[in-house]
Amino acid sequence: MITAMPGKTPIQVLHEYGMKTKNIPVYECERSDVQIHVPTFTFRVTVGDITCRGEGASKKLAKHRAAEAAINILKDNASICFAVPDPLMPDPSKQPKNQLNPIGSLQELAIHHVWRLPEYTLSQEGGPSFMETGKGASKKQAKRNAAKKFLAKFSNISPENHISLTNVVGHSLGCTWHSLRNSPGEKINLLKRSLLSIPNTDYIQLLSEIATEQGFNITYLDIDKLSANGRYQCLAELSTSPITVCHGSGISCGNAQSDAAHNTLQYLKIIAERK
Repeated sequence: MITAMPGKTPIQVLHEYGMKTKNIPVYECERSDVQIHVPTFTFRVTVGDITCRGEGASKKLAKHRAAEAAINILKDNASICFAVPDPLMPDPSKQPKNQLNPIGSLQELAIHHVWRLPEYTLSQEGGPSFMETGKGASKKQAKRNAAKKFLAKFSNISPENHISLTNVVGHSLGCTWHSLRNSPGEKINLLKRSLLSIPNTDYIQLLSEIATEQGFNITYLDIDKLSANGRYQCLAELSTSPITVCHGSGISCGNAQSDAAHNTLQYLKIIAERK
């Protein structure tokens, strides 16, 4: 008699069966469609002579369903005494909210509202208010914390309102190319008329003034490695939407930053002048 303990997931139950019968389950991803609004994953599990498949909106759910299908076959096999308590998969709606996976919940929220799926990047800088930063002892924990903070903002959106993500965050998208082209700001319009070739111009200060006027942040990232011709290198990153990154180089770190600011100003000038 092989008995599974109550409260275990299908994957855990099938793994216990495999350990006791020396037939460790093997999972393989057969299909992964993530370029659609509702991603679909298909997993195949093989345990001994049994092969089953499961499909779901996440890899974890697909594996659970494949394992559950295999367990159902084992339970129906008269030659195997396999006692499994029901239900194998607890209803997520009955679990305490603090036990839900915020990453999965955020993905479901995005799918429900037909938004782009969440993207996670490691960051030391704050960004526009539709981005959230999470800290943790591991990358996984940091992602969970970031998703939890985002959910706190947007989980109460009513689907009947047909609200888009842009409408929710409103003007918090920060500086966009559209707002830049149509801005009445003095500094950005001065940039449109500037040749950016006047000697001794403080390009870092000029870029800072435009950033303050247009509502975006600037981060200068000094590159440790010298360029092929032995010059210092720097990246200027703007928290615009989309994010802008421009490269600069010089005979010192300060010169490299100034060159990066100069190149960034040239890029902003081109964008601002477009119709």
